[in-house]
Formats: sequence, C-alpha cells, structure tokens
Amino acid sequence: MPQYDIPFNINGSLGLEVDSSLHHGVESPGSSVFDLPTYTSDVRVRDTSKVSPLYWEENTILDKLRSASDASFIIISGGTGGNAICSAFENACYVLPVSDDGGSSSEIIRVLGGPSVGDIRSRLVRLIPPSPPSSPLDVIRKLLAYRLPADCSERQARDEWRDIVEGRSSLWAGVPNDRKETIRGFLVYFESELLKRAHKNFDFRNGSIGNYFLAAAHGFFRSLPSAIFLFSSITNSQANILPVIVTSHTVTIAAELENGERLVGQCEISHPVARTINTIDIMISQEPTSPTEGLDGFLSLGQNYMFEHSSKDEYESLSSRINRLFYINAYGMEIRPAPNPEYLSSLSSRDVLVYCCGSLWTSIIPCLSLRGVAGAIASSPRLRARILLLNSHNDRETEGYTALDYIRTISRTLNSNYHNPTHGLGNANTLYPASTFITDVVYLKGAQVQVEVAQITALGIRCTEMEGKSADGGARYDAVSVRETVNRILATKGTSEGC
Repeated sequence: MPQYDIPFNINGSLGLEVDSSLHHGVESPGSSVFDLPTYTSDVRVRDTSKVSPLYWEENTILDKLRSASDASFIIISGGTGGNAICSAFENACYVLPVSDDGGSSSEIIRVLGGPSVGDIRSRLVRLIPPSPPSSPLDVIRKLLAYRLPADCSERQARDEWRDIVEGRSSLWAGVPNDRKETIRGFLVYFESELLKRAHKNFDFRNGSIGNYFLAAAHGFFRSLPSAIFLFSSITNSQANILPVIVTSHTVTIAAELENGERLVGQCEISHPVARTINTIDIMISQEPTSPTEGLDGFLSLGQNYMFEHSSKDEYESLSSRINRLFYINAYGMEIRPAPNPEYLSSLSSRDVLVYCCGSLWTSIIPCLSLRGVAGAIASSPRLRARILLLNSHNDRETEGYTALDYIRTISRTLNSNYHNPTHGLGNANTLYPASTFITDVVYLKGAQVQVEVAQITALGIRCTEMEGKSADGGARYDAVSVRETVNRILATKGTSEGC
C-alpha cells in the first residue's frame, strides 16, 4: 500500500505550516489617536504533491466548516439586543437604526436635533477590544460608557458634567493625553452648542458621555459616518458600523396598529414612559419624496431621558397588534427615505445576513422599511444564508407572536412597495416568497416563543434549535453557541450545494 505524506497543522490548513511565534498581537493601544492595530504573519509552505486523493474526499466537511468560519456577515440589529453576541461574528458589519428617541438621545434630539446616536454608541462601546483593567483602553471605555446619575437634581448632574468637560473628573485618570484632549475637545464643542440654545434648558440627568461625544463629532463633521470613524479610531475598535440612513436630520418612526391607532416615536411604540405628549395628526403622503425631504426638523414628542432599557421587561400591552411601521417628517407626513448606499452594497458583498435578536418592530423593521432593501436581499449574488435569530421571549411590540409571526412580519415589510416595481408583467408587482428573505430560523431550546417547525419548513425555511445560556427569565443566546450554530448551518449548506 503506498505511503502518503499528509501534512496537517492545528490551523486546519493543508500543506501549510504556520510559525505562530511570528504573529504579533497588539497588547496596548498606541499613543496616537489614529494608531490602528497591525498584524504580521509569515507562512511557510511544504510540498503537498503526495497527498492521498482519499484524504481530500474525507476532509470535505472540514473544508466546509473552515470556509464557514471565514464567512463575512451583515448584521441587522438594535443597539443593545445583539451586544452580548457580537463576538460570534468576526468579520461583520452592523446596520443600526437612527430613530431611537429614548434615554439621553431624546434630550440631544430635543435640543440639538440630528439623528439618534444611542444605538450606534452602544455598539461602538461593545466593540472596543478587551483590555487589562485600568489600561488606557479600559479607562477610555469606562469614560465613553459612563452615564450621569438619573436619581439626582438637574444642578447636581450639570455640576458633574462640568467636572468632566473641564477635565477635572476622576474618569480622565489613565486616559492618554492625546486622546483625552481629543475627546474633551468635542465635549467642549457639545457644551458650546448647548449654550447657543440655553433657552431650551438641556437636562444632563441620565446623560451618556459617549452619546455627547458622538453627537458633537456628528455636529462638527456634519457626517455620522465620520463621527463613527473618529470614535472607532480613538478606541482602536476598527468597528464596521453602518447607520441605516445617512442624514443630519432627525429621523422619526411611527406605527399603525391593526385597529387604526397610530403611535409616534420609538419610545411610544416600544416602551412608553410618563411624559407630556403633543398631539400629532399623521397624514400619508401619496408622492415619493427625496432621501432627505421632510427629515429636516423633528417632532417634539416630550422628554424620554429617564428611560432605561431594564424597564422594557415591564410594559402596558398595545391596544392592538402593529400592522406596519413607517417614517414620518416633522409635519407628521409619511416619507420614504433612501437607505445608506453602503448598506445596499454590503448586502451584495457579504456572505451571511443575520436578523439579530432584539426588538422586531423598532430595531429590525426600521432597517427593512426602506427603498431598495428587498431587491438587494433577493438579488444578492453573494448571500449564502439569511438567518433569523428568534427572540427567546416577546415584548410589548410582539406580545403573543409565534415564530411564524416574526417571519411574516419581515416578509410583509420587505414585500411592501417602497420602490417602483421593476419586475413582473406590465405593472404587476411580483411578491417574493418568505424563503427569499429568510433561509434559516435559529431558536433557543426552552424559549417562550412558539416555533411551528412543520409550517415553517413548508415555507422552505430550515429550523435549527440550539442550547442557550441560562439566565434569569429563561435562556439567552451566547456568542460561542451562536458561532457554532451558524458555522454548522453554513457547512451544511456548503455540503448540500456541492452534492
């Protein structure tokens, strides 16, 4: 029997020997604001001409698993719903809504206007690389994640803010001077913008320092992507985050319930707080609008700065289920803004689309209720899988929902006519089947949301159950299990496609 030399190493590559000592990681952040981590490698190759054909055949599945782990992802999620599993996706870009009007975002919008930055800041902070306690990167993370106290007087919150912006706060201890002065410079700019609008009495209670920094950078550059770049550079995160709409104006969503009632603003839809609400008459525009028409100005919906995400578990039920969600302008008229062009291009260049766990109607749907998104998903030449990570339990937006309801909501939203139809006979508008937008549903074992496996499978969508992480209130997704489950899904698809 012939003898074969079968080279194989711990990296799972055939014929490649990698000297791991030649890989250099980054142990601490650089001294310059714009220093980014760099990695070098040296790969030494050995002859593989005598590899058994049987060996190649037996390692088909291994190759598929390896290619699955190298997949690129586009993740649609809110700011907090997917934070716990970010590390499951190594090569990912994150699409986030800019319509949150709760917490300190509410107060920033009320006084300064502009798109909401809260969800983006939350994800940016989460993607800051791990670092030793009290290291420069660790103290920068703590600074940008810090919230001013909510249970204090306005004067006390303002005094603490003054200590921070003037550089006297203990939060600055350990922050490299170049980064300190960069961050503080934008906080000073934020303060100056508030002073120009002193008559609006900005309330600093429950305020996020990261939100203030990001809002100031956006106001200075007049570009939210530029503000994201600055935040990522200072924190060495190299985060790839795409705001779903690129605009300098305030973005407002509204929901129409099945009984005809309409709710304005994310907080009012998802987690209303006690506040004074202005009555707004919402009218439906019959004519298409430009990407930014109607986004100038904002609806004065009152103050939601006291909202905290922990309060979402306690809610008053909606009077009826949500029928649809749409964007409105400052006059309460429905508009149809265009999505971020990079969002659409990413749908054509990434391998896997993931609808992440989180608020369905106020986090996922705002990223789908836009012109061209359905076509980009349906016609993508690259997407191998479109995976829905099903929530483990329902909230105010989805009370009583089953897995089929989640699927139908996403499919119905994407099939809505947000663009002029370019397919079908004559003026007919052909609807895409649900399996065009969702190929796989992943759900947690023991979750509270019912999963109708047989009915979903009949739609051409595969269901995959996974073990979650035990937590108060039930099972939760964890990054390791999600990564393993997604890799298995992609490996199976690759194997079936190759058969």
